[in-house]
Amino acid sequence: MSDDAARYIAKGVAHVELPAVASPVAVSFVLLPKFTMLAFASAIEPLRIANQLTGQALFHWQVLSADGQAVACSNGVPVMVDGAYGAVQPEGVVLVCSGVEPELQTTAALADWLRGLWRRGRIVGGLCTGAYALARAGILKGRRFTLHWENLTGFAETFPDLTAARQVFCIDDRIVTCAGGVAAADLMLEIIHERFGITLSQEVMNMCLLAQRRRQGDEQMTSLAARLGTRHEKLIEAVAFLEARIEEPFDLDACAAQLDLSRRQIERLFSRYMGVTPVRYMNDLRLQHGRALLAETDMSVTEVAIACGYASSSHFSKSFRVKYGVSPYRFSHFGK
Repeated sequence: MSDDAARYIAKGVAHVELPAVASPVAVSFVLLPKFTMLAFASAIEPLRIANQLTGQALFHWQVLSADGQAVACSNGVPVMVDGAYGAVQPEGVVLVCSGVEPELQTTAALADWLRGLWRRGRIVGGLCTGAYALARAGILKGRRFTLHWENLTGFAETFPDLTAARQVFCIDDRIVTCAGGVAAADLMLEIIHERFGITLSQEVMNMCLLAQRRRQGDEQMTSLAARLGTRHEKLIEAVAFLEARIEEPFDLDACAAQLDLSRRQIERLFSRYMGVTPVRYMNDLRLQHGRALLAETDMSVTEVAIACGYASSSHFSKSFRVKYGVSPYRFSHFGK
């Protein structure tokens, strides 16, 4: 048995006939501390399955870290790697797999290395929050890209000149990104489809027990109607109006005027369908926004309070402590 067959081709029952491929696609995974295991597994397993189904080494892969040592993912499980990324100049596709606290895990050395690969014609991408590394490398300007929805707020504050799409994955020339989780499988299925055809990609999907294949234009999260659990048109419009103005002073009268309703009618809608007042809903939304900024950026508590529409940092701090049981000052230093 050849070395390629021993490492890259597992035995299985299901089979897809495919003409012999001249050379495999090289894929390098760069694991950052606290990376998301689900995103990494969802990306590498479709490659393994594609090889298994065809009996060919369609894909070769290696796993890299900053120092060549094992990396602990966000659940604490360590993952062994093949070497240090700075010691190699890989061919093919290079994917940065990140997770929580992405702004702390992305180094200047990694950004420089990625920029160099990009300039030499490599396909460069990010899984979950890997877009942080691509942004640091300066290669996302004018590109369509994505990252996990939880990190969109912090990313927008850190890179105000870049706008991430809320899609499950994006492919823009030599930039490939996904929102993490099982969206990494969607991205890989698209790559398999482009390289080796729909029959193989469909069978890989079946092997993964994925009932539906998402396209890159699909939204990461459910629609606003699904999230709210109602299709009431006016309530959906009211929530969308308020959520779009999270940094502005709360103005229910303006919302009412926009929807051609009375203030009291809007209050009744929120009470009936959501069990909260519009003020309470907006306050909770602002605090969630503030929590994301404190976790993902270096903004001060005062700056976060202003960004969340609070008139003073003291009011923000008091509300934050009531909701989360810790002051925003202490929360912002967790893990730092």
